[in-house]
Order: sequence, then C-alpha cells, then structure tokens
Amino acid sequence: MAPYAITHAGGSIEHYNEEAGAVWMQRVFETFEHLVWLNPTPKDFWKHSYSIEIVRGLIENRMFPLTVKGLEEAMGLLAR
Repeated sequence: MAPYAITHAGGSIEHYNEEAGAVWMQRVFETFEHLVWLNPTPKDFWKHSYSIEIVRGLIENRMFPLTVKGLEEAMGLLAR
C-alpha cells in the first residue's frame, strides 16, 4: 500500500474514496477494543516502509510478524 492511500482522500489507485485510509483504520481501531495487525512482510523490512510505519502508528504499535512467534505474541496481547 502506498503512503498516500493511507494519508489522502482519493489516494487509492483502485477506488476513489472521499476519506483517507487512515480515517477507516481509525474507525476499526475505535470499534474493536482488542486489535492487532499481522504483517506478512518480514520484520527486518518494516523500518524501510513508510506505509508500515504509518500503520504501526495508527494502531499504536500493535503490529506483529506473520510467524508462529508473532502469532503467539499477538495472542498474548489480545488475551490481556
């Protein structure tokens, strides 16, 4: 996902949306008390993606790698 798809209205290349992706993500975050993001991109590459950094900030750093260890850590957070 390109950063502008998150930060700007109409930023998606597939569909025009009058609101930025961040607005929709905030709605999900506010609707669900327990939320994690499982990221299939290897964790070593996260710091090289501005989009991943934006999403991590929006979900208050509740991002985990899509690995067995990442799933265990995510489930630990959700079980609190």
